[in-house]
Amino acid sequence: MSTAIDNFTQQLHDNLEALEDRAKSLKQNIQSVPEKTQAEIQSTLDSAKTNLNTKKQEFDDYRAKLKTQLEEKESEVMSNIEEWKANREAEKLERRADKAEDHAATVTFLAMAAIEEAEEATLAAIAARLDAEAAR
Repeated sequence: MSTAIDNFTQQLHDNLEALEDRAKSLKQNIQSVPEKTQAEIQSTLDSAKTNLNTKKQEFDDYRAKLKTQLEEKESEVMSNIEEWKANREAEKLERRADKAEDHAATVTFLAMAAIEEAEEATLAAIAARLDAEAAR
């Protein structure tokens, strides 16, 4: 395979491993909730909120980038791609490959962002349930 493909697949592999690690961490945090006090849960929730707030702009930037990528993808007609292949327009095909790789990286990053948002939402739900039970 080419160096570009090797680099892309290695980067994708690294990103997916990070995503898997983050999902495992979320699972472990949720499983340990019954053992925690309400104060510990609130502290973890506060930490998750702070983390999300510091990354909010970055997440929003990636979401905007994804929207732009999808719009570009829609405008790229398959007939053009077949024409580029037939005419061996390597430069256009190279740009298309670069955009596809960037799109994959963006979507993977947003998956990681979604896990962080899911963790914060889960902790908030647990804290809310504890408040409701404490009020009984």
